[in-house]
Amino acid sequence: MATFYLTLNPASFLAVSSQKRLSSNSIQCCQDTNGQPRPRVTHEPSDNWLTSFPEKNPIISSPTVLPPRPRRIILVRHGQSEGNVDESVYTQVPDPKIKLTEKGMAQAEECGKNIRKMIEKDGVDDWKVYFYVSPYRRTLETLRCLARAFKRRRIAGWREEPRLREQDFGNFQDREKMRIEKATRVLYGRFFYRFPNGESAADVYDRITGFRETLRADIDIGRFQPPGERNPNMNLVIVSHGLTLRVFLMRWYKWTVEQFEGLNNLGNGDMIVMEKGYGGRYSLLMHHTEEELRNFGLTEEMLIDQEWQKIAKPGELNYDCLITGPSFFTHFEDEDNET
Repeated sequence: MATFYLTLNPASFLAVSSQKRLSSNSIQCCQDTNGQPRPRVTHEPSDNWLTSFPEKNPIISSPTVLPPRPRRIILVRHGQSEGNVDESVYTQVPDPKIKLTEKGMAQAEECGKNIRKMIEKDGVDDWKVYFYVSPYRRTLETLRCLARAFKRRRIAGWREEPRLREQDFGNFQDREKMRIEKATRVLYGRFFYRFPNGESAADVYDRITGFRETLRADIDIGRFQPPGERNPNMNLVIVSHGLTLRVFLMRWYKWTVEQFEGLNNLGNGDMIVMEKGYGGRYSLLMHHTEEELRNFGLTEEMLIDQEWQKIAKPGELNYDCLITGPSFFTHFEDEDNET
């Protein structure tokens, strides 16, 4: 490849530069042409400058109206894996590399069809789906099978998200030792018990908190939509693992540790749907019946809160919430008796 060099006469270069400096009336120097001090002048950027760099203008770069929130956030547990059928697989195959069974692939395909049917009932023509998925083999295989229900124009995109991975139970697992560990977890508490060389559900909570903030930022700026699009009929699908999805719901709805420990696992290839309510928040009761949610493990207090979620607006607080509200403080009853 030829290399070209440009040689300048230093004297002529300085003369040209000096001439340009002195002739320029767009920059105020500290001295005039006679070498006398002149007042320092601060120049404000012009409108043309702001237009050229809109990201530096808070008025231009910060939208006054946020993009429409997705219609749904759909949580999907992976289909049946080889580890679900035979726990001894974990002694030979790393957890992230365990694959689906034939039944698991069929479950995933059926789940995709159910999601498509649910969305088609909305009766809109511009609906789309966007996927977040755990990087484990069984969840990636679930996504591939699930996505067969959708045409290319319906899929807005997908993102592999390591924070959605399964709870870490350690490396290669000794089958008998894991049985003892899981029995100990029941005695210690499902949320706080940490597996040797692995994680507790509380550890999963911490990383899911980070993912939740990323997800909320994506929603607020409409990152999953092409520039300029403001489609209100977007559906987000999160393909992950049983405990991870329960922790996600716990973090989203601010459920207590006790309430988390009362939840049941989703079945392989099953889904739970957070659908946008009348005020803009997401409620499980927009799609599911109370009976379905009771079977999942929601208490009466949690169902009451889900009713509030159906009508509340983003940013509002439920001051009458029985989950984290004043009912925790039992001494109020004594005050009522005194009155």
